[in-house]
Amino acid sequence: MTTAQNGLDAAVPPREEWPAPSPATPAGEALTDLALTTFRLNARLMDAAQDMAAAGGITAAWWQVLGGVLDEPRTLAGIGRRMGMSRQGVRRVADLLVEQGLAEYRPNPEHRRAKLLACTEAGYWAIRRISLVQHPWADRIGAQVDLEELRAAAATMRRLVTVLEADRPDTGE
Repeated sequence: MTTAQNGLDAAVPPREEWPAPSPATPAGEALTDLALTTFRLNARLMDAAQDMAAAGGITAAWWQVLGGVLDEPRTLAGIGRRMGMSRQGVRRVADLLVEQGLAEYRPNPEHRRAKLLACTEAGYWAIRRISLVQHPWADRIGAQVDLEELRAAAATMRRLVTVLEADRPDTGE
């Protein structure tokens, strides 16, 4: 695929004319290392999630969307914000969940067009079956890392999510 085919500028200057990036600060280097490690962690977690979701007869993506409505019905955009997914991605999965009887759309008293997605009894049953393998897995993996390290890592990740969300304008996803 050429640069013109993939939408990038067609005129790429010779490498010797490329601007040099500014040197990274120690904080910038640490954040880059964290981002790369997070990509690897996400891949491993998604592999494990896919395996565990099979216990409930669903996929990891279906589990993720159902997880966004276990406590209460939400709009697709609300699920996306809560679960880190695009609204369009949530819609594709939500439609499949509804088709399979694991979730249902309900009217939204606050917005005529933005329906709420709610978990059905079949959806809760799938999640319960997953929890039978997920809880022992989390206990086994969690026991191999110091509890305070896990809590600190989660707190740091939540703080970074807040900073990154504040740094990027809301795109309506």
